Amino acid sequence: MVRSLTVAVDVALRAQVTPLPGIVPVLQQLRTPFCVASNGRPEKVALTLGACGMATYFEGRIFTAWEVARGRPAPDLFLLATSRMGVPPARCVVVEDSESGVVAARSAGMRVLRYVPEGFTPGSVRSFRRMAELPSLLDPADGSNSVSVRADSQ
Repeated sequence: MVRSLTVAVDVALRAQVTPLPGIVPVLQQLRTPFCVASNGRPEKVALTLGACGMATYFEGRIFTAWEVARGRPAPDLFLLATSRMGVPPARCVVVEDSESGVVAARSAGMRVLRYVPEGFTPGSVRSFRRMAELPSLLDPADGSNSVSVRADSQ
C-alpha cells in the first residue's frame, strides 16, 4: 500500500510540479552559495527538482533529513547543510515556508525569511509573498553569505 502510494505521488509530481513563480531569476542572480535542505526523501527531492528543471541549480548541494538523526523541527538538517557548505550557521539565511522549518532554523541560530504565498498568513518572522522580493531581503551588509532554500513543504 505505502509503495503504491509513493509511486502514485511520484507520477503526479513528474506530471505537475513547476518552479515557484520567480524563483529561477532569483537563483540566477544569487552570488552567495545556496542549497536545498528538505525533510523529503532524497528520491522525491531529486524528482521534484528534476521535473521542474531546477536540479542543475542545486547540483551537489542537496541535503535531506534522511542524512541526520532528526528532521525538522530539530535543527540537525540545517546544521548539516551549513557544515557541508562550510558556512557558520550565524552567517546563513534560511528561506522557509513551514513553521517547523522556522523553528529548526531558529534553533540552529540562523536568520529566517518566511515565504508566504498569497492566501497564507505570515508567521512570527520576516516574511515575503513573491520570490522576486527575496534578493532585496538578502542584504550582504547583514553578514550572511549562504542561503538555504527548501525544495518542498515536507
